[in-house]
Amino acid sequence: MGLFEWANSKIKEMDWTDIALTKLAVFAFALMIAKLWMPILNLEWYWYFMIFIIATIKPFYRMFK
Repeated sequence: MGLFEWANSKIKEMDWTDIALTKLAVFAFALMIAKLWMPILNLEWYWYFMIFIIATIKPFYRMFK
């Protein structure tokens, strides 16, 4: 069993609170990285928007196909 198969089997055992807490942990980690590495906060707003769009293409495609 590969890493992704193992992770998918574990995710299927999670309920909505586990997934919500995982999202919160990832958000907190991203804020910590931004706090520790100041140059990332100097980007213009449209760079963050472009990253958002690129990161949501595949999930939105799977959700609405």
